[in-house]
Amino acid sequence: MFKVLVSDPISDLGISLLVEAPDITIDKKIGLSEDELVAIIGEYDALLVRSQTRVTERIMTAGTQLKVIGRAGVGVDNIDLDAATKRGIIVINAPDGNTITTCEHTFAMMMALARHIPQAYMKTVSGEWDRKSFLGVELRNKVLGVLGMGRIGSEVAARAKAFGMEVYGYDPFLTEERADKLGVRLSTVDDIIRDADFITVHTPLTPETRHMIGKEQFARIKPGVRIVNCARGGIIDENALIDAINEGRVAGAAFDVFEVEPPAADHPFLNHPKVIVTPHLGASTIEAQENVAIDVSEQFLHILRGEAFKNAVNMPPVPADVLSKLEPYFSLGKKLGSLVAQMAHGPVQEINVTYSGDLADVDTQPLTRRVVEGVLSHHLGADQVNVVNAMHLLKTRGVNIVITKSHATKGFTNQVSVKLRTDKEERLVSGTLLNGFGPRITLIDRFPVDVEPQGHILLISHSDKPGIIGRVGTLLGSNDVNIATMQVGRVLVGGDAIMVLAVDKGVAKEVISQLVDLPDLNKAKVVYLD
Repeated sequence: MFKVLVSDPISDLGISLLVEAPDITIDKKIGLSEDELVAIIGEYDALLVRSQTRVTERIMTAGTQLKVIGRAGVGVDNIDLDAATKRGIIVINAPDGNTITTCEHTFAMMMALARHIPQAYMKTVSGEWDRKSFLGVELRNKVLGVLGMGRIGSEVAARAKAFGMEVYGYDPFLTEERADKLGVRLSTVDDIIRDADFITVHTPLTPETRHMIGKEQFARIKPGVRIVNCARGGIIDENALIDAINEGRVAGAAFDVFEVEPPAADHPFLNHPKVIVTPHLGASTIEAQENVAIDVSEQFLHILRGEAFKNAVNMPPVPADVLSKLEPYFSLGKKLGSLVAQMAHGPVQEINVTYSGDLADVDTQPLTRRVVEGVLSHHLGADQVNVVNAMHLLKTRGVNIVITKSHATKGFTNQVSVKLRTDKEERLVSGTLLNGFGPRITLIDRFPVDVEPQGHILLISHSDKPGIIGRVGTLLGSNDVNIATMQVGRVLVGGDAIMVLAVDKGVAKEVISQLVDLPDLNKAKVVYLD
């Protein structure tokens, strides 16, 4: 028999699988303090929570029998993952439970926006019979731009097609083949900005997606577009959107999420006649709340019975001898993955990881997970990817991974190389650990370098000609960008080269544009490695 403790309010239907299981005893004790949990947790094999219970290291230390902790929801910020991993306790969540409900809320917002339903309701119940002020538009034959074609975005696209809409889809992992299967037109953000009548966003919030529709995009957007955000606050620049609505470029917007929640009382969305708002209701349905509990309950049964399971969000135990060899490379692997992902353009099709030197004799799967985590975190957000679900997320997006091992190291004891192939290009980075210096980037594409993978790094492709370093330094200095370190990698004198500059802060887009305009300079990009 296994004992399960439920410490947050969860419906009986959600945990019915556990209640009915012959080998499970379940207790519901809601609202316990940390001290109260510590006093009783030692007798339980599993703990099921929502967001109220904070599962601390102290609780897990007392939970000597704990095998699994489940969060009936998506986030796990109330669970100390490091403490769980250290104790070999599996932590799981339910990432798929809110897919349909968020999709349906998106469509509800889109239709309310198209037909002015909230505004018409308010006038009608106030005693005014006003039909002339609320002339709407049909969804049929309109172009819907979907930014983010993951689980929710794909479901939105399917429903839009049923309404007779033409769907343009953008996602960093969306290939032509998958777009054809989904029945959407593979597009860029610029395509959607230019052509869409409705735009809905379903991306995570990352440095790349923050304000992905901002002042610059609104200046080029199709007049009369309507915008929906039921994903994350901050993907769309709220101030720039209000300006675009007031200037007549955008017909209206519907938002379920805000950059700061709850929004301030004077937030311009709250009293604007062309903006519809709801208080983050995307996952708020009876079915969604039950589904996440059902998903976690099902995984509890698999884990406690020693069967295969999914949706773990922490690292499973690694043998001590393997861990001692690989652990020093974990940070390097993740940063190499992040670096090459930030460098590459186009949907990712294949990741090729090469381990050289002594690493060729070790089971490198735990390190590979770190590399993949780095690649995916750039596109999906660090809160959505971890070392356990990284390989699963990669598979669901149809990305191939190839592992190569070689004892040849080209002068280094060990080296990790990550090549990323997209539908547009191949990019390569390599790195190693140097005694006394720690992780170092040793190769960017074909250019040898020696770079610490930390902070803001400015990558500049240029011709190896006299004077270019001075011009770059002068331009950066005049824009208050301080250079911490700088070096140049080249293969042939006078040929192509790469300049790598560690800078103290990010570099504005306008400065990047000025750099690209310099003579003999081809490309410039800022990456960030934390």
